[in-house]
Amino acid sequence: MGSQKTEFEAEHSSHSKQSRIITKVLSPAVRLLLRSQVQQVDHLDVQISGGDRQILSGYIPQVAISAQNAVYQGLYLTQLEIEGKNIRTNLGGVLRGQPLRLLEPIPVFGEVRLDESDLNASLKSPLLAEALTTLLKSFLPEKSITYEAVHWEQVTIGCDRLIIKGTIASDRQMPLTLDTRLELIDGQTLALKELQIHSDTELFDIDYFQIDLGSEVAIETLTLTSGQLLCCGRINVLP
Repeated sequence: MGSQKTEFEAEHSSHSKQSRIITKVLSPAVRLLLRSQVQQVDHLDVQISGGDRQILSGYIPQVAISAQNAVYQGLYLTQLEIEGKNIRTNLGGVLRGQPLRLLEPIPVFGEVRLDESDLNASLKSPLLAEALTTLLKSFLPEKSITYEAVHWEQVTIGCDRLIIKGTIASDRQMPLTLDTRLELIDGQTLALKELQIHSDTELFDIDYFQIDLGSEVAIETLTLTSGQLLCCGRINVLP
């Protein structure tokens, strides 16, 4: 009886020791990888699920990540809740001191909430500013403006509508306004409806314009309420 108890205790101790390795190595490696991708984050929580043998072989069945007030490539995210499944990593290399990296693409499911203040702060991001200017150039005469000439300054989120204001620097500062209704057509397609582009001298009315979000994206819901944008869906994260 005492021998059986000793064997059980030894097995339990080995299991605990193995779990401690995962806790001490894998979770910090994931947090380090995520923190290296963001400029700032107020709260970051990582929950890793799976058996010890699976995880130590480099296979992670599931990772759930939540973050608050994160900044990624200049984009401000009020709240982020995502979940990735069937993840293959180089965990053997991590145990030898290498940085964690993905070995295969993974589908990531999640929810992102953006407050109006976050979108306004994100206008300083080249990623968002260039995307807006590219959209604007789709409707203006060729070479009428340059990317450097447009300065985006303010976003207002209404119910199903976005109003984005800025200026165009030419001989003088010309005010500019984009006013549009947003509608999700399918997982990869976003529509701008009743789009109006105002400047000092011109007004463009566009009834309907489609934006292809790409094959790596599958948006399920996109909701705009007063002062807030909520997006749920899937994106494929590539190694």
